[in-house]
Amino acid sequence: MTALPVTPIAYVRGGRSSPEDDNWGGERAAIELEDFLPPEALAGLDAFSHAEIIFQFHLVPDAKIETGARRPRGNPDWPMVGIFAQRGKNRPNRIGVTVCRIISVTGRRIEVEGLDAIDGTPVLDIKPVMAEFLPRGEIRQPDWSSELMKEYW
Repeated sequence: MTALPVTPIAYVRGGRSSPEDDNWGGERAAIELEDFLPPEALAGLDAFSHAEIIFQFHLVPDAKIETGARRPRGNPDWPMVGIFAQRGKNRPNRIGVTVCRIISVTGRRIEVEGLDAIDGTPVLDIKPVMAEFLPRGEIRQPDWSSELMKEYW
């Protein structure tokens, strides 16, 4: 497997200090750019209501990485599904993606709401949410995923 070098461009500051499965909706945190990026990197981001944050689940140990199928959250009532058919943190590359609400942008800092990443999480990229990039057509998902997510936000 070829390694791809990726450098964090920012870190999550504040919010939760430990990962939990539910109630992320009202959670507020900041994303602070690293020193090598100027404040101008965020110019215009405040015109958007939401941003897509790509981050790394940095606290997941190698021994916890999943590559096959498992029951989401270990729930015996839910089917065995592959790691790529769920959004759990124990992924091979530990990559997380969340759309969160932008509260404000000041200097090299973005205040956000609904980011399901903890204090100290490395941020790999930030993208504005544009309606044209949202899914076109109907979204389909199994019942277990709706049940899993009912308390998430």
